Amino acid sequence: MSLPDQINVANKTAIEAALTFANTAFASAEKLATLNLNTARAMLEDSVATAKTLLGAKDAQELSSLQSTLAQPAVEKIVAYSRSVYEISAAAQEDIGKILEGQLSEVNKNVSAALDKAAKSAPAGSDVAVAAVKSAIAAANSAYDSINKAAKQVAEIAEANVAAATTATVKAVGSSTAKGKKAA
Repeated sequence: MSLPDQINVANKTAIEAALTFANTAFASAEKLATLNLNTARAMLEDSVATAKTLLGAKDAQELSSLQSTLAQPAVEKIVAYSRSVYEISAAAQEDIGKILEGQLSEVNKNVSAALDKAAKSAPAGSDVAVAAVKSAIAAANSAYDSINKAAKQVAEIAEANVAAATTATVKAVGSSTAKGKKAA
């Protein structure tokens, strides 16, 4: 394959990766926009219903009881919204990571092929230099893999912490709502 052909193939691959990246970004933005519109609509409907319910209270004690009863569903909806935003973001990050990994793999393959080709036409004794470059590339790939694994572990820990914080928040609001009902 001639150098211009290799450049054409590399350009086509880069353009395909950029399009895939852009499509992933647009799909995630579309999901977030849909989520935000649906959430805004639901919040408006809930606000109207809540206002009607609170206006129907006959005295301060009933009003207090209604407020604590209505707090729990609102917090649960906020938590569900936050969880949805997190899931959309995490999915987009995973997709983009896969794109980047594919690109890195392609670059490594091309560099390795170029090194092999250069080694065949290189003068005698240059095989040590080629081996050193290949060793450096292997070390860089190993370091990238280690960093990638560490990043995935951090993401898993963060996801577990978000889930635990979400559960704790819902429980805390639920227990304060229950205490408010007992006091009323």
